[in-house]
Amino acid sequence: MSEDAQSPTGDTPPDRLSVFPGSPFYDGTLLARGIGIRFKGERRTTVEEYCISEGWIKVQAGKTLDRKGRPLTITLKGPVEAWFEDLGDDAPVAKLD
Repeated sequence: MSEDAQSPTGDTPPDRLSVFPGSPFYDGTLLARGIGIRFKGERRTTVEEYCISEGWIKVQAGKTLDRKGRPLTITLKGPVEAWFEDLGDDAPVAKLD
């Protein structure tokens, strides 16, 4: 993985990011740029949280809510790639090498 993948100020997204404001991995300014996710070679638009170095994504499990009213998520394991969508089609991709 490149150094930029670990740094949220580079041209690639951070190693881990979440869409939940209560999470320590939430960053609204990065999310506002738009994050593209490819999981196991397929583009995913329903990712709630991801971690490139550990190789997983969390996606919502139907319409079920947990006891705190948040969507219930399941963890899927596999290769994860992430990029900033505001950089266009040739955006650098953060992934494990």
